[in-house]
Amino acid sequence: MIFRTCLKWAPLLLVGAAIGLANAKLPPPPPADPEKAAAAKAKAAETAKQSAALLEKYMDRAVDNYKKNAGNAAAKPADRK
Repeated sequence: MIFRTCLKWAPLLLVGAAIGLANAKLPPPPPADPEKAAAAKAKAAETAKQSAALLEKYMDRAVDNYKKNAGNAAAKPADRK
């Protein structure tokens, strides 16, 4: 009876111990360097700008393709017999 109870609680205790050890051994975060942070922020802004430009370009291409191919067929009403 006691053995079965121990088997039920053992995984819970092991998981709790593992979580406690993992949290206890985490190092403190390194101090932030303002120059590196500013450089990373500028790089992220430039990447976002380039991504937005590419997205706009491909959205324009998709609209042009729609107008050229499917847009004409979708705009015309279907013939009813």
